[in-house]
Amino acid sequence: MGIVKITDQLHEQLRLASATMDRSINAQAEFWIKIGLLAELNPHLAYNDLINKLLLDKPDLIRGRSQ
Repeated sequence: MGIVKITDQLHEQLRLASATMDRSINAQAEFWIKIGLLAELNPHLAYNDLINKLLLDKPDLIRGRSQ
């Protein structure tokens, strides 16, 4: 595990989102990073599609090949 430096403003947004979603700050950051990575690798997919595929644990998303 490594340390990632972020702005105070982003940390505050993480803190608020993590409280709302009942996640730890680290878990919220990891979720946002995963979604961001999937969005960049699959720009043709909408957010809802990314979430659905993430929940179904589709490994093809990481390779940039969605159905």
